[in-house]
Amino acid sequence: MTITDPIADMLTRIRNGLLARHDSVLVPASQIKLSIAKILKDEGFITDYEVLRGRPQRVIKIYLKYTDKKEPVISGLKRVSKPGLRIYTQRSEIPRVYGGMGIAILSTPKGVMTGKQAWQNGVGGELLCLVW
Repeated sequence: MTITDPIADMLTRIRNGLLARHDSVLVPASQIKLSIAKILKDEGFITDYEVLRGRPQRVIKIYLKYTDKKEPVISGLKRVSKPGLRIYTQRSEIPRVYGGMGIAILSTPKGVMTGKQAWQNGVGGELLCLVW
């Protein structure tokens, strides 16, 4: 089965895993998904991730993070730019998610980065998703 939007599939798998209180989820690997997983780890939204190679295709195992009260750290994931409608943003228009409590993930000419990093580097790009 072909997936028309692999990033939305990744975000949905994470969202479903959090709702079912799973420890980890498996996502088919690609470079952009690895970049998104790295950002989520660096920003403290997930515990860790690893690439498993023992299958026909590489798979990313994402370890989900919960608070002491067993509540998910990620309370929302939203895909912004879609294959049918790409959303691009300039440096001056990069959104702040919940007043800085969340992050915007952008694909820029300098790589995949958070909205804050893109603003500091003075670049805009495709607004992939919002995480809070």
